[in-house]
Formats: sequence, C-alpha cells, structure tokens
Amino acid sequence: MFRKPIVAVVGRPNVGKSTFFNRIAGSRISIVEDTPGVTRDRIYAECEWLTHKFVMIDTGGIEPNSNDVILSQMRDQAQIAMDTADVIIFVCDGKSSYTTADEEIAQMLRISKKPVILVLNKIDQYKKPDHFYDYYNLGLGEPQMISSVNAMGLGDLLDEVVKLFPENTSLEEEDDTIKICFIGKPNVGKSSMVNKIIGEKRVIVSEIAGTTRDAIDTPFTYEGQKYVLIDTAGLRRKSKVNETIEKYSVLRTLTAIERSDVCFIMIDAEEGITDQDKKVAGYAHEAGKASIFVVNKWDLLEKDNHTFNEFKKRIREEFAYMMYAPVMFVSAVTGQRVMQLLEQAKYVSNNHALRISTGVLNDILNEAIALNQVPSDKGKRLKIYYATQTSVKPPTFVLFVNVADLAHFSYVRYLENQIRKNFNYEGTPIVFKIKARGEE
Repeated sequence: MFRKPIVAVVGRPNVGKSTFFNRIAGSRISIVEDTPGVTRDRIYAECEWLTHKFVMIDTGGIEPNSNDVILSQMRDQAQIAMDTADVIIFVCDGKSSYTTADEEIAQMLRISKKPVILVLNKIDQYKKPDHFYDYYNLGLGEPQMISSVNAMGLGDLLDEVVKLFPENTSLEEEDDTIKICFIGKPNVGKSSMVNKIIGEKRVIVSEIAGTTRDAIDTPFTYEGQKYVLIDTAGLRRKSKVNETIEKYSVLRTLTAIERSDVCFIMIDAEEGITDQDKKVAGYAHEAGKASIFVVNKWDLLEKDNHTFNEFKKRIREEFAYMMYAPVMFVSAVTGQRVMQLLEQAKYVSNNHALRISTGVLNDILNEAIALNQVPSDKGKRLKIYYATQTSVKPPTFVLFVNVADLAHFSYVRYLENQIRKNFNYEGTPIVFKIKARGEE
C-alpha cells in the first residue's frame, strides 16, 4: 500500500505563504461534493502535478519572538512540520533580504535533514534582485523565485518539488494490516478507547482536553488480524485555537487520516452532536476513508426505549452526506461493544477495497438507466456510454458521457445508490468522475 508524499509550506507571517498555498491548491483541491458540514477552510489540499499526487499542508506563520513561551511553541510547531513532511517549502519575502526570523527557521530546517526548497516570493520579474545572493547564507541552496499573485515560476518550483519525493512511499505496515485512525474533538475518549482495546495504558489519558498532541501508533493483533491503532490530538473549534501550535495538532490529525484505512469518528454521547463533529467527519469523508461513527460514553447517558433510535436518527440527519457509515454505541470505560469495533473495522475495510468488473458494473448502470431516464437540458439528453472502476480505497468510478454538465449531481447519486444496492459498500464513500467523450 502506498501513501501520497506530504509537502509542508513553512515560513514566517506576511511572506505570501497563504497566497502561494491557495494558488497551488485552488484549482486542484479535491472536493467530492458540495455538502454542508464538509470543511472548506482546511489547511491541507490534495494536489497533483504532472503524474504526481501529493498532500500539501499550510502550516501557518512561524513567529520567532523574544518571549520564551512563544519561542518554545515555535520550535515545537516547526518540529512537527518537519517530522511530518517528505519535502518542505520554505517561503521568504523576496522583496528584501532575509531576516533574523528567517535565519532561525533555516537553522531548524537544516537540522531536520529533510529536503528543503527555499522560495523567494513576491518577485514579479525574472531579473534577480540585488539581495538574491544574500539568501545563500541560509545554507539551503539556490533560492527559487516565484510570484504567487501572478503565478510566475510555480511550474518550475513544482518540478523541483516532485524530484525530491521519496522513491518508495509505501507504508511500513504489511498490506493486510488495517490502520484505524481515532478522530474527534478533545476529551471524547479517543485515548481511553485505544487503551481499552489493547488492554494496557500505552497512551496517556487525562481529563485535560488536548493531552494528545501528536498521532501515536500502536500495533495490535486481534483474532489473527493485524491492526495499527492511531490515536490523534482532538480537533478544536477554530475559536478555541488560540495557540498556533494547535494548528499543528490539526496537521498531525489530517496526515494520520491520510495514512489510515478506517476512521473512527468519535462522538460524545453526553454532549451530543456538535459543529466540530461535523468538521471532523468532513475531513474523513473528503479523504475518501472508510468510516464508522463511534458514539462513546453511552453508559453515562440516561436512556429509555427511544434513546438509541433517536440518537441514530440525529446522526443520519446531521451527517446526511455520510449515510454509508455505520453507527456504533460504545463505552471505553465499561468495554461495552468495544471489541466489536475491530470486527466492524475489518468489515468496512474490505468494502473499501471492493472492486467490480466493468461488465457487471455496466449491466447495473444499464438497468438503472432503464428504470430512471437520464436527465436532459434544453433538448440535449445525457448519454452514458459506459463506466469503469479505476481504483479502490475509495472505490472510484469513471462515467464516460456525451456532455459532462448534463450529469447532474442528483442523477449521479441515484446511480451510486443503485450500485450500493447490488454491492456491499457499507462504510465507504464512493467517488464518481465524469468524463466527456474525447477527454483523456
């Protein structure tokens, strides 16, 4: 199994880093559907250049300061970014020479031993400025000149970035290992759940929200199946991200999701469904991961004969775009249904990797089209020539049509439902790509 390389964009504030990130990500960002609750203000993007797919992460501004606490945070933030990334893009303000803050960041990057590309932004012409050669003093090689605003030099820069990708980005675990990522807001019981499953306190558990700063991997075997349990820092609401370091906890969580097979989206039964739960779920959905809603602390909730069905109904209403995800009600404290989570993870992981032959797929679609005619617009009717499954994890289908714009979202959803009726894709999103005749 392979993972996408990770590119981290670092630098001090006001160097045009966000403009650069948005310029690269803007037209290539992977959005499956426009659904309420699916985040649009994330700090990462699925990107593609030439034949290379990668994940780019905007790490926010690193702010060296004389205040010791901020300096400490800055070092922590930079370290997390360096540990996570395969390639680091260090953005500086090319309108002037480097600053003391740039020197401090460069020092940390040199120590990291990670591939670093030094970028001078805000240079609107190909002529090198007088201070260009000053940047050699940072010890990071020849700077690349770009203008994020004018999109100048971005192609050449990306050419250099992909050259530095590791030749083998395969995950260390064996192919049959199921990697489960525990995600959710702070203090929902992620660490307690990991501890309950493995039967020992390998992960620090605390009543203080946010104890787990980094993603922690725990290999584990259950009934002959190998798993890796990935505990992550809780994702906070944006209004509570007062320290820049919390953005790096989000970074860690997002990269943990990227290398997982299954996401356990944990919800606090006592607190109920929150906006932050929707954002967390949106990360897993957009990443195309198999997912299970895990309602924890179910033992603490006062219940009657309707509580179970009412809670499940609320989940289906609030997460309408994830109707495919099973819902489990558990307790990390009592162990109620905890081990069933692993069985369910194995089940949805298998579905996530399910492949349909082209012949059978087209038989299903032809039958679906006969039952519900394709849409038309201004006298032009959609024609679906054929479909094929191009990949798994998530199952991805390409529809070849006459006019892509005629493939309305609602009709594609109908086709998805017909596929789900015939094949067991419970627990996994399905991705459709529409290609008009003549497109490559």
